[in-house]
Amino acid sequence: MAIQRLKANSIDLAYESFGHDSAPAILLIAGLGTQMIRWTSDFCEALVARGYRVIRFDNRDTGRSTHFTDQPAPDLATLVSTLMAGRQPQVPYTLHDMTGDAIALLDALGIESAHIVGRSMGGMIAQLMASDYPQRVRSLTSIMSSTGNPALPPAAPDVMGMMMRPAPDPTANEMAFIAHGLAFARRIAGTGHAFDESVQLSLLREEVRRAHVPGGFARHIAALAATGDLRPRLATLRLPALVIHGLEDPLILPACGQDTAASIPGAELLLIEGMGHDLPAVLYPVVIDAIARVARQVDFSDLGRPHQLT
Repeated sequence: MAIQRLKANSIDLAYESFGHDSAPAILLIAGLGTQMIRWTSDFCEALVARGYRVIRFDNRDTGRSTHFTDQPAPDLATLVSTLMAGRQPQVPYTLHDMTGDAIALLDALGIESAHIVGRSMGGMIAQLMASDYPQRVRSLTSIMSSTGNPALPPAAPDVMGMMMRPAPDPTANEMAFIAHGLAFARRIAGTGHAFDESVQLSLLREEVRRAHVPGGFARHIAALAATGDLRPRLATLRLPALVIHGLEDPLILPACGQDTAASIPGAELLLIEGMGHDLPAVLYPVVIDAIARVARQVDFSDLGRPHQLT
């Protein structure tokens, strides 16, 4: 199916569906400031081969979904000082709104319940979906994500500096914009696999040519910061849950994945040697095997037949 757009939660969401509509659904949620193509077609098709329908979509303020460029980009220094003072900052939207987008997408597609897989910020959206809409979530997989626990260790200082440094304007200098993104991707990659510069360049070019959203990255950071600590919500979860984290992640440290797993009753924790804050193709088999294994706890009987969705 080609990329389509539909109205959900009063905005337009761009999405793409792989596999048969009658198969159990897996919804993939992208991370901070990134587009649905970070879930590559090969990754999606590999899950389809396991018997699933796979849906990826652009979060609000990314890709071909609604852009909130009418909302000013939050001043991040003010945001931090407000939070440190114990006050709730005023932000254009929160992760709760983005959770509503994902649920509305399922509604619009006629999907009663789905397996939810989120990476980085998308992992926190997936956690909120599971806590706020338990009847809609069949299983939860949170990858390279966190709980919002303020006591967790922060990113490596140089990584935080690179992430917060303003990127060049791609409309003025696309090559500089891509070089900025490539340097960051190289820094947060794990050492357990060779960094594939050609793959990263292709991805960055495709993203910038699909859409550039001024201020979108800052609005995502504000949404993340304003959402708070999810641990009390996670303690209420009663579903198959998997937490995947790279042991070399310098952006969201392994302690964050460990905290996520510890906060979800019965969650499985999969720590991957040599994995950073990235998901290279060499790691697809282990990650897809794990997602499918957790999903099968819900979808398949002992005889191997799919359960009928109700």
